[in-house]
Amino acid sequence: MIDLHCHMLAGIDDGAPDLSTALAMARLAVADGITTTACTPHIYPGLYKNTTAGISAAVATLREALAEAGIALGITDGADIQLVPELVDGLRRGTHPTLHGSRYFLLEPPHHTVPVRFQQTIFDALAAGFVPVVTHPERLTWLDKEHYGWIVRAAGDGAWIQLTAGALAGRFGRSARYWGEKMLDDGIVHLLATDAHDAVHRPPLLSEGRDAAAARVGKEEAWWLVRGRPEAVLRDAEPSSVHAAPLFDDLGGPVPRGAGKPTWLTRLFS
Repeated sequence: MIDLHCHMLAGIDDGAPDLSTALAMARLAVADGITTTACTPHIYPGLYKNTTAGISAAVATLREALAEAGIALGITDGADIQLVPELVDGLRRGTHPTLHGSRYFLLEPPHHTVPVRFQQTIFDALAAGFVPVVTHPERLTWLDKEHYGWIVRAAGDGAWIQLTAGALAGRFGRSARYWGEKMLDDGIVHLLATDAHDAVHRPPLLSEGRDAAAARVGKEEAWWLVRGRPEAVLRDAEPSSVHAAPLFDDLGGPVPRGAGKPTWLTRLFS
């Protein structure tokens, strides 16, 4: 499996506070079946002022420590970038990193405040040649029936949607699990990731989310969530060339994209 969202770098955000924690997280990841992890600390103006250069240096340091400790985990860089007006400009200038230098980047909406430029930022990023990967929308406290359409529209416009594996496993409560399952059922989820921050309370466990997803959308799609599409991101694949998530009707049956009676989802897109 490949984890494209993990706060494993020591001491640069609210993730691993020190190297020993980072190494403990890496060992857990390997034991869980993760072969590659993207180290994605927060970029949050005024709070976490990380940059591409600083993150790359921290990844290089951790890579050396992993080798010395004999931990067989491949790591690469990225960032969990807060939705702010200067985001797209930072991507253009290279101060904000994408995932493994690809066109894909992690876009973090604010947790507790409805963003005023959500759709516009997604449009601007796509127009600039980048693909936003919206992180943990199922855990946003402002997500409700009214705003769920924002996530659907984002996916329809070309953004990718990433759920937290632990949310599907119930680690973040009933609401996060409900919305995560609904997004899976509606066929708008592209990726699962751990969004791990430590080795105890928010560990880097991806298999539990994969198994929960498999119970709803099948083992093949679960594989695409944790290996197929993450691997495509690392290859910087054109989004249209990547296997799309399946759509399901109200009874849970698969609906071929562009075929058959339109669902509420396709009507919303149109």
